[in-house]
Amino acid sequence: MANALSFQYHPEIIETFPQIQAGVILSEGMRNSPSSEELKEIYFEEQKKVIEKIGDTPLSELPSLSAWRGAFRKFGVNPTKYRSAVEALLRRLTKKGDIPSINTLVDIGNLISIRYYLPVAIFDVSKLQSGITVHISDGTERFTPLFEKDVQHPEAGEVVFSDKTQLVVARRWCWRQSDESAANPDTTTAVICTEAHHPEGREDVQKAVADLQDLLNIYAGGVFTSGLVNAKSPIFKTD
Repeated sequence: MANALSFQYHPEIIETFPQIQAGVILSEGMRNSPSSEELKEIYFEEQKKVIEKIGDTPLSELPSLSAWRGAFRKFGVNPTKYRSAVEALLRRLTKKGDIPSINTLVDIGNLISIRYYLPVAIFDVSKLQSGITVHISDGTERFTPLFEKDVQHPEAGEVVFSDKTQLVVARRWCWRQSDESAANPDTTTAVICTEAHHPEGREDVQKAVADLQDLLNIYAGGVFTSGLVNAKSPIFKTD
């Protein structure tokens, strides 16, 4: 790849959340566009399967979501006030019956997220300086909410994703992504990650990454490098 990309956990994150497992894809040369009819058919069929699979089970009882709730509480966030991205997505699906198509990259990420009950983030890195570090905020970092222009600052103590300039691309771990990093029609280079805290997280993350790469290869193209990031291997990068 022409540009060095990276994703890493700060040592303080590893110390506080030693069970964390992430699957990371570093991608370049993708193409984003409205989803093809074929991809939309696969996406909406997956939604039907997930609704049937969950049935009447409360989302809070799904192991992966329960673990995310525990992680949120651990860094001082009420998980029913600020729901993890995957819980918010599944909540919409089970209450409203569908999730609309946005674009190829977003649809692929959401498809895998609801399939494995894991958050999937696709970060456009064109406006970032260096890679992404997951760390505990000191409250001085800069965050611009999606579709907004006014800069905010995260609360000290919450887990954020940022580049070396302290530009935040996600707040409250997997709660909300920034405007700068959202996948848009011009996105070609991205850091894509899916994370888990539950006991079967490593296996689920590996399966999710494999499915992500398959779908990305078919519908978005590009060159991909993937790997696991965890306590034993807290950084993943391209040369």
